[in-house]
Amino acid sequence: MQVQKTLHMMGTTIDILVESDQAKELLTNVCYFLQIYDHRFSANRNDSELMAVNNSAGIKAVQVEPELFELIEIGKNQSLTQPSNLDIAIGSLVKIWHIGFDDARLPSQALIKKQLALINPHDIILDAKEQSIFLAKKDMQIDLGALAKGYIADKLMMYLKEQEVTSAMINLGGNLLVYGSNPNRSQGFWHIGIQNPKLPRNQHIGLLKVYNQSVVTSGIYERHFQTKGEDYHHIFDKKTGYPIKTDMASLTIVSASSLDGEIWTSRLFGLPIPLAFKTINQTDFIEGIIITRENQLLISDGLKHIFTSYY
Repeated sequence: MQVQKTLHMMGTTIDILVESDQAKELLTNVCYFLQIYDHRFSANRNDSELMAVNNSAGIKAVQVEPELFELIEIGKNQSLTQPSNLDIAIGSLVKIWHIGFDDARLPSQALIKKQLALINPHDIILDAKEQSIFLAKKDMQIDLGALAKGYIADKLMMYLKEQEVTSAMINLGGNLLVYGSNPNRSQGFWHIGIQNPKLPRNQHIGLLKVYNQSVVTSGIYERHFQTKGEDYHHIFDKKTGYPIKTDMASLTIVSASSLDGEIWTSRLFGLPIPLAFKTINQTDFIEGIIITRENQLLISDGLKHIFTSYY
């Protein structure tokens, strides 16, 4: 039995497909787990477990659930690894811009400068024994938006595998993870379109054929805010406090783990393109596609045989 469901959570559209004799029950459980994870990791819900940590910044350490501790620990370590544009301590900056929401605004330079002083992953103090987190500076905030969807997708797929599903697809707003043979394709591959950054959604620049893999894309076309004749995207430079200035339009990472896809799109997006592309080709467990603002395609060695360009 094949069951599919679309729902709107975590500020995005989520698509789940499950093929199993218990598909309906498993899909119900997956939706329940999504509600738990939204409450655990969201920086946009003041009642979330993450926001309990943020709201206690500079005041006290907060004991958290093991999954939240694990993801913050991973995020801190990856934020401190170089080269990297990932920084989970960027929450206070994200909040004052709030791009992607109705109250998005252009902050003053003074406010941006104030928030930049709060961005330092070293100030995320972890106590593994107590499973607690302390943010050393008042008003600093963690934002797990660059990592949470990948972590959640991996956890949900692990559950479905343990239930011995025949196949499954989890699409958390463009973070895609597939398992088993695609029941709708004779050869079993999952066909994943790569968005053309210059065209409306679902206009693709090429097609990937994947199997038991994750495909994660970050791009400047996803969320925007326009004011005073300027267009601002949602991926920030932790040095300037403004959206990253880059010749990249999008970066796609293909990997076995969806969290790895999130980590490496976040780390590499906005770095000099030669450095980012070299890093992809030299990292064994990831492959990638870079699309420049001029629609130039750079495809890593391991994807050339499974990628079809529409150029």
